[in-house]
Amino acid sequence: MSDSGNPGYARRLGVLDATMVVVGGIIGSGIFLNPAVVAQRSESPGMVMLAWSVGGVFALAGAFIYAELGARRPQAGGGYVYLRESYGPLIAFLFGWIMLLVNYSGSIAAVSMTFATYFCQVAGLNPAAIKPVAIGAILLLAGINFFGIRAGALVQNLATALKLLAVVAVVVAGLVFSGVAAEPPPAVAATGAGSFGSALLPVLFAYSGWFYVNNIAGEIRDPQRSIPRALVLGMLTCTACYLLANYAYLHVLGQAGLAASTAPAAELMQRAFGSTGAVLIAAGIAISTFGFCNIAILGGSRMFQVMGADGVFFRAAAHLHPTYRSPDIALAALALWSALLVLSGNYGQLLDYSTIGDWIGSAMVAATLFHYRRRENAQDVFRAPLHPLLPLGFIAAVAFVVISSALAQPRQTLIGLAIIASGVPAYYLWRRAYAPR
Repeated sequence: MSDSGNPGYARRLGVLDATMVVVGGIIGSGIFLNPAVVAQRSESPGMVMLAWSVGGVFALAGAFIYAELGARRPQAGGGYVYLRESYGPLIAFLFGWIMLLVNYSGSIAAVSMTFATYFCQVAGLNPAAIKPVAIGAILLLAGINFFGIRAGALVQNLATALKLLAVVAVVVAGLVFSGVAAEPPPAVAATGAGSFGSALLPVLFAYSGWFYVNNIAGEIRDPQRSIPRALVLGMLTCTACYLLANYAYLHVLGQAGLAASTAPAAELMQRAFGSTGAVLIAAGIAISTFGFCNIAILGGSRMFQVMGADGVFFRAAAHLHPTYRSPDIALAALALWSALLVLSGNYGQLLDYSTIGDWIGSAMVAATLFHYRRRENAQDVFRAPLHPLLPLGFIAAVAFVVISSALAQPRQTLIGLAIIASGVPAYYLWRRAYAPR
C-alpha cells in the first residue's frame, strides 16, 4: 500500500472549518432554483415535503458511512484512498479518472458559469462578460488555495456563512413577510401524477456533496473525532435548510405555483421585498455558487495530488508547496482544465454523461466499509450505526438512482460507461510511464 495518503499535509482545520466544507459542498444553487422540478413530479405538497425528508435521511446515511471511513483513514484523497485499499489501484484509478476528466472539472465549469451569470446580473455587466468572469473566478480561487488550506478555508467559511444567511432570508421572507398567496389557476400548474421515485431523483442530487470533506481529511485536526462531527452536523444543517426552504416555497407559492416557477427563490423574494429582494437573492446565489467552486477546487486537487504520488497521474501533480503545503501543481491542472471546459461550452454534456459513473463510484466507496469492518476490528474510531443495514440501504438507494438514470437517459448512460472504460488503457499507460525503474 502506498504511503501517499497524507504526504506532508499540515493539519490546520478544526470542526467548524470541516462543517463549513460539508455544508458548502451540499448547498449550491439547487435549493434556490430546482425545487420546482420536485413539485412538478409530486402529487401533493405532502409528497414534496416527504421527498425532501427521505432525501435527507438518505444523505445522512451516506454521511455516517463517510464519517467512519474518514475516521479510519484520515488522509487526503477520500474515496480514491478507500477504493485503492479495498479493491486495488485500477478500480481506484477509474474512480479518480471520472472525477478528474468530468465530475470535479465539469462541476467547477458549470457552477462557475452560474456564479458568473448572477454576478453579472447584480453588477450590471454585459452578458458577454459571463465566460471571462467564470474563468476569472476559477483562477482566483485556485490562486487563493495556492496559499494553503487556511486561505481556502477562510474563503469557504465566509461563503458558507453568507449562503446560509441567504437561505434564512428565503425562509423568513416566506413565512413572515409574504403571507400565503392564492393558488394560480390549474392551467398554469405544471404538476402531474409523477411517481415518488421521479420526484426523489432531483432531491438526491441536491443532497450530494458531503464527501468533499473526506478529500481534505489529511488537513483536519483530531480527524477521528472532527470528521464524524462535521459530517453529521453539516448534514443535519443542510436537511433543516432544505425542509424549511421548501416549506416556505409551498407556503407562499403553493404547489402549483412552485411547479410553474422557473426561479422560486427569486419569485418569493420579489413578492416579499420587490426588486430589492430579487437583487438580494441573485447576490445570494452568486455567493453560494462561488463557495461551491472553492470546495470543488480545494477537494479535487487533493485527490489528484495523491493519484500523482501513486504514479497513476502526472508525477508533477504530487508536488506540495514547501511553505504553504498546498498541492500547487494539481491545483493549477484542475483550474486550467476547468477553464478550458468553460471555453468549450461542453461541460453540461460531460456532466450528463458522468452521472452514472458518479453514483456507481458512490456505491463502491460505501461498500469499502465492509472491507474495513472485516479487516480491522477498530473500536476506538467512530462507527456508523445500524451496520450492515445502513450501507446496504445506501447502496440500494444508489442502485435506484443508477437504474432510474439509465432508463431515463440510455444514451448518456452508455457514453458515461464508455468514459469509465476509457480509463482502463489510460491507467496502464500511466503505470508504464511512471513504473519504478
